[in-house]
Amino acid sequence: MCRNPRKRKKMMNRIGKSFAEFADAFATQMRMVCHDAGVVLFFVFLPLAYPVLYSQIYNPELVRNVEVVVVDHDRTPLSREMARRLDATQEVNVLGYASEMGEARRAMASHSCFGIIEIPHGFERKASGGEGAQVIMYSDMSLMLRYRSILLATTNVALDMGAELMSRQINTQMPIAETVSPEEPMRIVSEYSGNPKAGFASYVMPCVLILILHQCLTLAVGMCGGTRHENPLSYVGRTLASLRRHHLARMLGQMLCFFTVALLPTVWLLYYIPLIFQFPMAGDIWQELLFVVPMILACISLGMCLQGIIWQREGIFVIWVLTSVMFLFLSGITWPRFAMPTVWHALGDCIPSTWGIEGFVHMNTNGATLAQAGSEYTMLWVLAAVYTAAAYCIQRWIVASDLRRRILLAR
Repeated sequence: MCRNPRKRKKMMNRIGKSFAEFADAFATQMRMVCHDAGVVLFFVFLPLAYPVLYSQIYNPELVRNVEVVVVDHDRTPLSREMARRLDATQEVNVLGYASEMGEARRAMASHSCFGIIEIPHGFERKASGGEGAQVIMYSDMSLMLRYRSILLATTNVALDMGAELMSRQINTQMPIAETVSPEEPMRIVSEYSGNPKAGFASYVMPCVLILILHQCLTLAVGMCGGTRHENPLSYVGRTLASLRRHHLARMLGQMLCFFTVALLPTVWLLYYIPLIFQFPMAGDIWQELLFVVPMILACISLGMCLQGIIWQREGIFVIWVLTSVMFLFLSGITWPRFAMPTVWHALGDCIPSTWGIEGFVHMNTNGATLAQAGSEYTMLWVLAAVYTAAAYCIQRWIVASDLRRRILLAR
């Protein structure tokens, strides 16, 4: 506590001016955000429309009754039984038989069917004799979900028929075995705790939602830098001299503006989109919102760092194109992060969406608490602190200097 009244008064005046600059920066940035069509596009269209579009593309999540044709070279009761059982599954719809593989390939090429089941010669003889029969499956790989359905149906039918044939052979050789229950002693039942539908959208969309939020904030803040560079007079708040002081107060005011604008898109992405499309929602929404707070701050700070290199509004779209797919791969959605080379793993650690996706999936899909996602939560705060410090340096020594120079030239 300062005992000198003059120094105390001077300190209070300095604090008051900092608060005034903070409020002025908040109001100026809010006014510019509301009147900038490009920024409104990133804050409204990107988070509100993109998840709806992606969810509709992946809906329905499972593919049922995939059309296939059967090429039966064996033409025995057992081969016909297998075709009948395949048609009885919910994954596959057997359209009919093809006389030979050429006819079946032409049907798949014309998209009359999306799979071929080939039963070779000697299927019943080998299966009944214990030699091991094979069934060959061909699938149109234009959609992986179709391949998954055909493979699942073929595998289940082959396992069931194989178990029945083995039981029949045992009963033939050992009549006492008829007293044993034909049921499988250990039947495997797959239950997907985090994804009860076993659908693709329920797997990928929670990750995509966080990535959309990340890109929305980073790109919108970066575009504001290009707007300020092109039209510097619109960003002057109280006085031109104020740009030489109170850099931290002005930066924090701008960050508060972006954080306030981001609240509505965040709630829409993390709560209403999963609710509307019935994605997994095993976690507590309030803890999830608390979890993404440091990620939002890190994204805003990262966007303010980009303002040091974005001198035109259109430049942000180049960064969008270059980073969106890369961030998707580095997040571990398509390839596990522990299997990545060290360089790419380290680069992924520097991206806020990587830790945001890992923590949000743990909480939203698997029902983890905020404490159980503590490592990801801590890393997000570390990134928020690092990017905020970097943004302060860039705003003070690069952006502010360029802004003063351009204002003087404009006058």
